[in-house]
Amino acid sequence: MAYCLKLQPPLGHHFKAVSTSKKSNQILKFRINSCAVEPENVHKLVVEVREKLEKEHNTLPVGKNGRDDEDMILWFLKDRNFSVEDAVPKLTKAIRWRHEVGVSELSEESVKSVAETGKAYVHDFLDIYGRPVLIVEASKHFPGKHKHSEDEMLSAFLIEKALSKLPDGKQEILGIIDLRGFRTQNTDIKFLTFMIDAFYCYYPRRLSQVLFVEAPFVFQPVWQLVKPLLRSSSPLVRFCSVETVREEYFTDDTLPAKFRS
Repeated sequence: MAYCLKLQPPLGHHFKAVSTSKKSNQILKFRINSCAVEPENVHKLVVEVREKLEKEHNTLPVGKNGRDDEDMILWFLKDRNFSVEDAVPKLTKAIRWRHEVGVSELSEESVKSVAETGKAYVHDFLDIYGRPVLIVEASKHFPGKHKHSEDEMLSAFLIEKALSKLPDGKQEILGIIDLRGFRTQNTDIKFLTFMIDAFYCYYPRRLSQVLFVEAPFVFQPVWQLVKPLLRSSSPLVRFCSVETVREEYFTDDTLPAKFRS
């Protein structure tokens, strides 16, 4: 049986260093929001999922992001509290999506036309908590300017890029949605719905927090539509000011240029 630990500091407060004994560090084998399972049992569960996928979904691709990708299998097991029955259908959906989008083949060149809009990018520096930062400038997104599939590809590429910057011991990234200059013509419920699904279905437990920065009045109706879709993830969202971003998430040297003035 797995025993779940959910250790999450209050949003909007600094993480404080806490002295822990070597013994307590050994007990917390897996990190925040995961369950403690003995290593030998974890391997057995990974093998069980892999064999189940081969037997029941043998048309799924193999290799990185495929049905035999043990790192991905392990992550989805953690997400589903090490339940094989719960992990398999979610993993199957994720593998199919990654194959359809071509996640393993995405590159700077393949997403260049959308990336050049500057509407989304991965920040060069980590925040003060050691998290890679994915920034979205909502005022630069115009529905229909690019195909939905192109926006999906850019999103997948940037999430993968952010995850590749994770330091040892870190598992989650920070999302910043810069809403300065947001207008009704920037509203794209279809894409927002996709992003919510992406972090729930395809990259579960990879998003530590989302900052909605300087949300204008016209964003309120959008939020009322989107909030119910977040389900249990809504506590991850924090509405804040530019000043909060400056003071609570970055140093002078690591602050994104867009938040310097």
